[in-house]
Amino acid sequence: MKTFLPKTDANQKKWYLVDADGKTLGRLAAQIAVVLRGKHKPTFTPSLDAGDFVVVVNAEKVHFTGKKYTDKIYYHHSQYPNGLKSRPMGKVLEENPGEVLKKAVWGMLPKGPLGRDMFKKLKVYSGSAHPHQAQGPEALSTIN
Repeated sequence: MKTFLPKTDANQKKWYLVDADGKTLGRLAAQIAVVLRGKHKPTFTPSLDAGDFVVVVNAEKVHFTGKKYTDKIYYHHSQYPNGLKSRPMGKVLEENPGEVLKKAVWGMLPKGPLGRDMFKKLKVYSGSAHPHQAQGPEALSTIN
């Protein structure tokens, strides 16, 4: 018997809408990563991008546990000598509220070209409005 490999067809991609208001950051990011990767489908294949699109609204209202708002530090290196830069989560959240959620989801996706393609299907917005009404996103109910 041959191994079943699903065809990657853009018409099979669904759009999901997630309201991040009051949701815990890590749990929300884990559920979004599952949908982006396609692990919620019975035809999941690790080497193919079979995931769906996810639109996240109200990213600035996501909830954090513990003292992450003040104690968690994001690091970035410019690859030049003495090029390590650091910013606390509170400052990142003030400058760009969606960046914290994007960084959390990015850490849960595979690295390389496949993960970058999956990450492009994530759309994060600060307010409750988004420009993807034409795609008809349905609410993602698996996130508590």
